[in-house]
Amino acid sequence: MSLRRLLRSWRARVAVHGHSMEPTLREGDWLLVDPDAYRLRAPRHGELVVADGPTGLLVKRAIGSPTNGRLELAGDAPSADRHRHDVAVPLSAAGGRPWFRYWPPGRIGRLR
Repeated sequence: MSLRRLLRSWRARVAVHGHSMEPTLREGDWLLVDPDAYRLRAPRHGELVVADGPTGLLVKRAIGSPTNGRLELAGDAPSADRHRHDVAVPLSAAGGRPWFRYWPPGRIGRLR
């Protein structure tokens, strides 16, 4: 890991709010985000994405491939009412890829 990547990721760090990404991410997790990850390519199916959503900043998983300039995102939480956690945003709203959880101490590690 380069110092440059670490610094840009620190500047783009985010906190997880809500439960839509459980069990992968939990409320209160703090993540380092690579803001350059999606500058040259679109998020791939299954990748984590930080995006500007209709209600603010989102941390979700890309589902499918971007179509018509739109990116489909969904939470990981199993739910009978799963559609509440799905959202489509403009591809340009993808602000980076969360790659490392640095807080809380018992959950530190790389993200997939």
